[in-house]
Amino acid sequence: MRSKILIIDDEELFREDLAVLIRQKGYVCKTAANANDGLKKVAEFLPDIILCDIMMPDRSGVDIIDDIHRIHHDSSMIIMTAFGTLETAIKAFRKGVIDYILKPFVIEDVLNKIHLISEHKRLILELNYFRRHIAEEIKSFTLIAQSEKMKYIIELIKKVAPSESTVLLTGESGTGKELVARAIHEMSTRKDKPFVAINCPSFHENLLESELFGHEKGAFTNAINEKEGFFETAGDGTIFLDEISEIPTTLQSKLLRVLEQREFYRVGGTKLFPMNARIIAATNQNLETLIKQGKFREDLYYRIAVFEIGLPPLRERVSDIPALVDYFIRKFNKEMKKLCRGVAPDVLSYLMSYNWPGNIRELRNVIERAMILCSGELITLRSEERRVGKECRS
Repeated sequence: MRSKILIIDDEELFREDLAVLIRQKGYVCKTAANANDGLKKVAEFLPDIILCDIMMPDRSGVDIIDDIHRIHHDSSMIIMTAFGTLETAIKAFRKGVIDYILKPFVIEDVLNKIHLISEHKRLILELNYFRRHIAEEIKSFTLIAQSEKMKYIIELIKKVAPSESTVLLTGESGTGKELVARAIHEMSTRKDKPFVAINCPSFHENLLESELFGHEKGAFTNAINEKEGFFETAGDGTIFLDEISEIPTTLQSKLLRVLEQREFYRVGGTKLFPMNARIIAATNQNLETLIKQGKFREDLYYRIAVFEIGLPPLRERVSDIPALVDYFIRKFNKEMKKLCRGVAPDVLSYLMSYNWPGNIRELRNVIERAMILCSGELITLRSEERRVGKECRS
């Protein structure tokens, strides 16, 4: 969606020329010749960004800031003036203005400010969407815990979430370890801070250290600029190290030091950075076996396994399958614009008798595929949908 820009300025030539240039950049732009007209346009147009002159014949731009925020609180306001003073700027910023421009100005500077504000607003909207989406999944996750094993897991999550302890999540692939990590984060005091998930095997051994800790310019070939690592990005939030067993042994010692000293160096750097994030690690491997094989450091294991939660495979929580199926059907009904009411009894029997080597991830994929094929109100074993039964019987 294109950002909407409103220009409030009594100089007609300046106002309309600026509007043309802004429209040429792909924005939707309207104009107002004075403060009162501007307030009416704010109510009608609901602009994302407002460029407002300070000196106008009817009312000052600073005087209408409060009115603008009352009408449309989500708008971002930039004050423009040829007669700026420090006192005026301070007063405007205290009222919630996001930026201040002195006339005459370079148009590229104004367009850059608009772009940065628009991009910031877009990222905030995306963040809020993902937070709502994740919150729905976590809420559903707690409701789905019908089996005794999962009820026990939920209680463990509630107990460890408010603490600062490092958590190790173990379990087969597809058992929902990242969802549990997000649930711990969302139930913690860090919930308004970043949650940074890192899939350790997805990075080449030589690049993982740089991805985790960042690097300085010239630290290695092609390091043409300094780079912030995941530990810096996380700040005071939570870092989720998925499949931590795949971290090379040479890097395990460096990670251990970071966890113990709560500080780190960028690759090729000499400046110490504080490590303030909480660590949640996960693995589908038996770390104690890897320790005996010399593939995982024992001291690192004890450091990350302060509080260990083992997630059961789906075959050990069969009583949760009906609720999981119902959740996935509701989810895909929304995404696919369908009105499927559920699965036929014989389909549910197949689903509950299957071994599910891929666990919840495999169940989700089966339901999604069945929803694509389903043309009625129920997922059945008729026609093409028989594939669901075949998969579950195999």
